[in-house]
Amino acid sequence: MDRPNMDTQEIHSHWITSSGTEGSTGSGEALFPYWSFTKTVIAICALKLRDAGATELDVPIAGNPHTLRQLLTHTTGLPDYCHLPEYGQAVSANEVPWSREKMLGVALADGMLFEPAQGWSYSNIGYMFVREQIEAITGQSLGDVISETVCKPLGLDSVELAQTREQFEGLHWKSVARYDPLWVYHGCLFGTAGDAARLLHSLFAGELLCADTLAQMLETKPLGGPLAGRPWADCGYAVGLMAGSVDGVGRLFGHSGGGPFSVNAVYHFPDTKDPITVASFTDGTTEGVAEFAATKLAPTKGAR
Repeated sequence: MDRPNMDTQEIHSHWITSSGTEGSTGSGEALFPYWSFTKTVIAICALKLRDAGATELDVPIAGNPHTLRQLLTHTTGLPDYCHLPEYGQAVSANEVPWSREKMLGVALADGMLFEPAQGWSYSNIGYMFVREQIEAITGQSLGDVISETVCKPLGLDSVELAQTREQFEGLHWKSVARYDPLWVYHGCLFGTAGDAARLLHSLFAGELLCADTLAQMLETKPLGGPLAGRPWADCGYAVGLMAGSVDGVGRLFGHSGGGPFSVNAVYHFPDTKDPITVASFTDGTTEGVAEFAATKLAPTKGAR
């Protein structure tokens, strides 16, 4: 596999094993943007609402052709906005984030990519719609829902949903000062590497969802692989989770993420001798760097 050059990257990682071993490299106190690992947390919140009987996964959402499960698994046919030239130019120019209406107008100008359940295509817009469903059902902001149903029960004191540039100014990467987190329309959590690892590890320890619901969350649509510059031998997508395998390590479930100045990889490795969760954060824009950092730690720290 093609491995990106990691020698010049500043990497911060935290790991926790099923036996309780925990450790870190880099800063334990620094705050990092979680980027698309936020999708995993949004999915957890949606599944908790489903278990409470407040919503259904497989009934079309009122006024829409798609279901909540299809939104969560990127099978609605909705396009994305991240790779639109206009979007990238606006972010680079430090513009005020577009309104929801403008973003949808630009992103949906060419219509849907396919009919629901007839394909797969990653869509941040889909997760914005999930966020809106969660907020409509609960009558609370997404930040409050995450705080009350995930962070407080687990004691994750560092984790917050970013709403302002001022919040991002307190993060580790200095280049963050120019970025407005509202450019991430489904929301962007931030926190320590340790709390990211603890959050995902708690999911697989059965502390957030019942066993049957977690099993549904792990149902994976295969998408192929390997991927150039990344450690995946094969890859797929489950419910709010990237899923697949790495040669010599086995299966992994979690999420990578990236923005204009940093990337991260937060993954659980159930096949190591001591199942382990690793969260790795680094500067730059190459997600493979963070993924290789996590997959390098997993077999060594999870070997006990």
